[in-house]
Amino acid sequence: MKWLAAALFVVVVLLQYRLWLSANGVREYTRLETAVAQQRSEDERLADRNRQLAAEVRDLKSGFGALEERARSDLGMIANNETFYQVVPAHAQAQGSAPTRTAAR
Repeated sequence: MKWLAAALFVVVVLLQYRLWLSANGVREYTRLETAVAQQRSEDERLADRNRQLAAEVRDLKSGFGALEERARSDLGMIANNETFYQVVPAHAQAQGSAPTRTAAR
């Protein structure tokens, strides 16, 4: 009977070791849970970015408003009925930095 109790105790200790300290134990489980949570937040951020890009593509395909805005901001273009003004701040002239570009309708 003592041998059976000792054998059962050894089995329980070995199972507890596997549960808490082995490579597939509780520590690995919590590490994987953390990794999954981080990946979900990254996926959420990227899905939001994809929605914003899809909305921008729809705007560019559907009308000239977004296209005109893109041409103004990225290419510095102005329309025919606008007057171009270039504003140079006083401190920028002394430092030699680039002037600010604006257009008025």
